Amino acid sequence: MKKLFALYFLAAQFSIFAQTINETWVKENYTKKEYTITMRDGVKLFTTVYAPKNNSEKHPFLITRTPYSCAPYGEDKYQPRLWNFHWREYLKEGYIFVFQDVRGRWMSEGTFMDVRPFNPNKKTKKDIDEASDTYDAVDWLLKNIPNNNGNVGVFGTSYPGFYSTMAALSGHPAIKAVSPQAPVTEWFKGDDFHHNGAFMLCDAFNFYSGFGQPRPKPTTVGPKEFEHYTNDIYKYYLEVGALKNFSKLMGDSILFWNDLMNHPNYDEWWKARDARVGCKNVKPAMLTVGGLFDAEDCFGAWRLYEAIEKQSPTTNNKIVMGPWFHGGWSKGDGSYLGNVRFGSKTSNYFQNNIEIPFFNYHLKGKGNIDKLAEASIFFTGENSWRSLSTWPPKEMTPTPIYFNDNAKLSFNKSSSQNSFTNYVSDPSKPVPFTEDVLDGRTREYMTDDQRFASRRTDVITFKTSVLENDLTLAGTVIADLKVAISTTDADFVVKVIDVFPDGFVYDTLVYTSDKDNDYLMDGYEMLVRGEIMRGRYRNSFEKPEAFEPNKVTTVKFELPDVAHTFKKGHRLMIQVQSAWFPLADRNPQQFIDIYHCEDKDFIRSEIKLFHDATNASNLILPVLK
Repeated sequence: MKKLFALYFLAAQFSIFAQTINETWVKENYTKKEYTITMRDGVKLFTTVYAPKNNSEKHPFLITRTPYSCAPYGEDKYQPRLWNFHWREYLKEGYIFVFQDVRGRWMSEGTFMDVRPFNPNKKTKKDIDEASDTYDAVDWLLKNIPNNNGNVGVFGTSYPGFYSTMAALSGHPAIKAVSPQAPVTEWFKGDDFHHNGAFMLCDAFNFYSGFGQPRPKPTTVGPKEFEHYTNDIYKYYLEVGALKNFSKLMGDSILFWNDLMNHPNYDEWWKARDARVGCKNVKPAMLTVGGLFDAEDCFGAWRLYEAIEKQSPTTNNKIVMGPWFHGGWSKGDGSYLGNVRFGSKTSNYFQNNIEIPFFNYHLKGKGNIDKLAEASIFFTGENSWRSLSTWPPKEMTPTPIYFNDNAKLSFNKSSSQNSFTNYVSDPSKPVPFTEDVLDGRTREYMTDDQRFASRRTDVITFKTSVLENDLTLAGTVIADLKVAISTTDADFVVKVIDVFPDGFVYDTLVYTSDKDNDYLMDGYEMLVRGEIMRGRYRNSFEKPEAFEPNKVTTVKFELPDVAHTFKKGHRLMIQVQSAWFPLADRNPQQFIDIYHCEDKDFIRSEIKLFHDATNASNLILPVLK
C-alpha cells in the first residue's frame, strides 16, 4: 500500500512539473488579492499578493517592492511575467508572490523620494525609510496571509534592487534571503546618473522626463512620454546644448532633476543616498547579481557585495556576475550580446543552478546551496564560469601596463624623455559612444566594435603586440594618467578593448546567434570595459579643482571590475578620449558650473597624454596568474 501511494505521489509530482505554466494554469492554481498595508506612520501602501490555492503545505514569500508599478491592477488581472519568465519555476514550488508599489508611487499613498536615505537611528513612528516600510509590510503579510511558512525572500532588479538592499537592512527576522540584482547603489560615482562625477545625460534626461513627473494622488495611469523633435539622439542632445537648456525642457516640477542640477559635487546630500550606508550586521543570506555589460548599474553590483564583505564579514554573502545587459539574467538565454557570443545559455544556467536553488534552500530548506561558490563569475573571452572563494581572486596581482611611443602598450616603462601623444577635444564635435545613428542608448554598446573610434583624430589608441599567451583580468582596473591640458578642465574616457585576430570567425557549431546577418568579426575591437572621469574630481569628489593649463597632472580613477580573458593571438588595446556623447554630458573644458553654464562657454582643449620615464601613464591591470 505504501509503495502504491509513493508511486501515486511521484506521478502527481511529475504531472505538476510536466504541465505548461501559462495564464490558465496560474489562474487555476493561484488566487490574486489586492491590499493596502498601513505603515507605522499611517501611510498605506498598495500591495498585490498571488497565493497558491494548495493549502496542504505552508508557503514562503517572494517580495518585490517597486516604483515601476505592480500592475495590472484588478484582482482578475494577472502579471504575464509570472509565466513568461523563469518565475514560473517558483510557481511550481508554491511560492507566495508579493508586489508592492513603494511609498508615493502609483497606487500607494505618501511622498516618493528618490533613493530615500537609510536611517539607522529611528526614534519615533515618523522616522521612516524604505527599510522600515519593508519591515512593516513583511510583518503584516506574516500575520494576514494564511498558510505561509514564516520565511521571506526579497529580490528585484535595478531600482527594485535598491529596495532589496533596504530590505536586507530592515532587521526583520523573517527575511531569510535577499537578492539585489543590478542594485542602484551610488548615483554619483558609478550608477545610472553619474560616473566619477560625470553626468550621464542620456539616461538621466530620458528617465526623469517621464519617471519624475509629479503624481498628486494614487493612480493607475502612467506618465506621458517626452517627445523629441528628432530620433537621432546624437543630433538631438548636441543641438539642445548646455545642461541648463535641458532643465528648461524638463520644467520646474521634476524635483530630482532639480536636485541633480543643484548638487554638482559629492556633498552630504549625495553621501546620505549611498545604499552602502548601514551595511553592518546584515542578517539575511545575500546573493548580489549583476551583468558584466550592464550599461546602468554595473558599479552597484560589484560595490554592494564589496561593502557587505567589509562591513558585515559574518554575513552569508555571495556574488554572481554574468555576461549580461541590465536584467539579462532574467531575459533571453544570455548566449550573446550584440555581436559577441558566449557559447552557452548563461542566463538559464544562473536561473536553474544559482537563483532558484538559493531561495529554495533558504526559504524551503530544499537542496544544499551551501556548495554555491562565494563568487560565481563568467569570464568572457574564455567564455566559462569560474567558482571562486573570493572576489577579487587571491591569485590576482595588480600589474601596470604602460603607454609607450608609437602607440604601443608594454609591461615595461618607456625610457623616452618628454614623450607624449596629443589630441584636440572639441565639444562641438564630441566623440560618440557608437558609430550608429540611434534613437536611444543601446545596451549592446557595452561590447560594441570600437574601430570607428580608432579612426578618429580625437581618440588616441595604444595596443600590445599579438599575445603569445592568454591574459586574464579579474578585478578592478585603475587608470593612472599623466596629462597636461590647455584649459582648466576636461573629461577622460578610458576604454579596455579586446582586438580579435585578422580572419577570426565564430565556430557556428559552438556559438549561435539570433541575428539574421552576422557581423564581420575579422579584427573586431570588442569593448570590454569603458569608463569616464570628470577631471576636476581627480583629487576629491567633494572639492573639485581646476587644472593649471599645460602643467603635467595625475588623473587616477577606477573602472568597474573586469572578468575577461584576452586569448592567445588577440591584442589588448587601450583608447583614451575626452568625450563619450551623449552617454555623458559635454564638459565645457573650463572650471565653471557645468549645470548652469551657457552654450558659448564650451571651448576646445588640447590634451597631452605623457608616456615617458618620468611621467609614465599606465593602467593597473588585475592580472590573474
